[in-house]
Amino acid sequence: MNNRAAQLKAFEELLDIMDDLREKCPWDQKQTFQSLKHLTIEEVYELNDAITDNDTTEIKKELGDLLLHIVFYSKIGSETNSFDIEAVCKGISEKLISRHPHIYGDAVAEDEKAVLENWEKLKLKEGNKSVLSGVPKSLPAIIKAFRIQDKVKGVGFDWDNKEDVWAKVEEELNEFKVEVANNDFERQEQEFGDVLFALINYARFCNINPEEALNKTNQKFIRRFTRMEELIKQDSKTIGDLPLKELDVYWNEVKKFESQ
Repeated sequence: MNNRAAQLKAFEELLDIMDDLREKCPWDQKQTFQSLKHLTIEEVYELNDAITDNDTTEIKKELGDLLLHIVFYSKIGSETNSFDIEAVCKGISEKLISRHPHIYGDAVAEDEKAVLENWEKLKLKEGNKSVLSGVPKSLPAIIKAFRIQDKVKGVGFDWDNKEDVWAKVEEELNEFKVEVANNDFERQEQEFGDVLFALINYARFCNINPEEALNKTNQKFIRRFTRMEELIKQDSKTIGDLPLKELDVYWNEVKKFESQ
């Protein structure tokens, strides 16, 4: 399983197949960075689903799909002499060595916190204009907020304890309530964003990934709502015809069943 020669042979075979596809397959010949981009994003989400389900067979499959995209981009890059897979591998290797001076140099990092602090400081020395410059613009908002908070933590800009963070959540909630009472939509939107940002920060202090937490809640709601629809159909009723009070009865029945 850990035979390096076999691993390199398998990777070489993938490179050879990519060469063949780019030369002989009409679909593969037409692909560009731009045309592959949305497919790559889809593959990452499929990998995320497999990891969430802890399905190692699917994880292996989706990692293969993602690796194919990396090889594909590198092949396209090589055709314009921009870069190739060798340059990609060397680039990440050089960065990893540079970012881990406690392994490949004389620096000392006794715990995870020290490693992260060194990482962010090294990135600034490498020419990054801001600690936040590495946060992708197109990240989903919840993940982006979480990464922003984690990034600034790396240079010491963080709360001392989660009690203070929760106090900030309550402060933002109260400010939101004021703007709701004032019926000022723009201010409501701004304050609601502040509430979410503060809650995400609190989740971080509780070691909760807010994206994963919300995703699990979404899945739970879908499961319960689908079951409720099934119960209504079994009673020969139509969900759109039922008043909210009766829907609540079915909803509570589903919740009660799940808690047994």
